[in-house]
Amino acid sequence: MMKQVLLVFLGGGVGSALRFLISKELNQLTSIPLGTFLVNVVGSLLIGIILGLGMKQQLFSTNITLLLATGFCGGFTTFSAFSYENQVLLKTGDFLTMGLYTTGTFILGISAVFAGLYLARSF
Repeated sequence: MMKQVLLVFLGGGVGSALRFLISKELNQLTSIPLGTFLVNVVGSLLIGIILGLGMKQQLFSTNITLLLATGFCGGFTTFSAFSYENQVLLKTGDFLTMGLYTTGTFILGISAVFAGLYLARSF
């Protein structure tokens, strides 16, 4: 059990650090928090691929799945930052941007999971 906790911890740390770097660079470019949007969509695609390959081909052990899907993707993506950024957009009265950001994140995020699962089945 301790090994699994450490794998999630390591994957989460790498994912969180990468998310921080991407968001720091991209969130300042537009009124939509582009960095958070991209990491959430890319993370959704990655988790679809990882879990899809794991299901189809038994490619990953439970420990590797914990490291990559639970740890890395869990740390890389962020619902809390997404929620906070929406609150800021609402507070500033930028309803159009908030609507686009929220709708786009949900639609593209869920679509990316399906795309990842589809890609994994194609391998």
